[in-house]
Amino acid sequence: QVQVDESGGGSAQAGGSLRLSCAASGRTVSRYAVGWFRQAPGKEREFVAGTNWSGGGKTYADSVKGRFTISRDNTKNTVYLQMNSLKPEDTAVYYCAAKISDALNKAVNWYDYWGQGTQVTVSV
Repeated sequence: QVQVDESGGGSAQAGGSLRLSCAASGRTVSRYAVGWFRQAPGKEREFVAGTNWSGGGKTYADSVKGRFTISRDNTKNTVYLQMNSLKPEDTAVYYCAAKISDALNKAVNWYDYWGQGTQVTVSV
């Protein structure tokens, strides 16, 4: 089992930046993929970005390509989401999710372990 905890959320103005962190613990000796998701009020949870174990495989939602960057430091069991050029429509609760796998997937139901979420609010 892997536990994940998000941090780094908060408020920013449009055009600003925030960096989210996802710290993993537990069975981190296993190879695990990590995905970032978000959920705005009244909307379904959606995929934002994901990385495989090595960090060599990454994928992004079209809505964040060129603005968000996912990276990981396996020596620290931490995955980061650097969010630049933020827009009001990026406002949501952001979740980190993990699955013990060498693969990478965008589907919400593929991931087994979820954090509690961190709020990101972007104002005009």
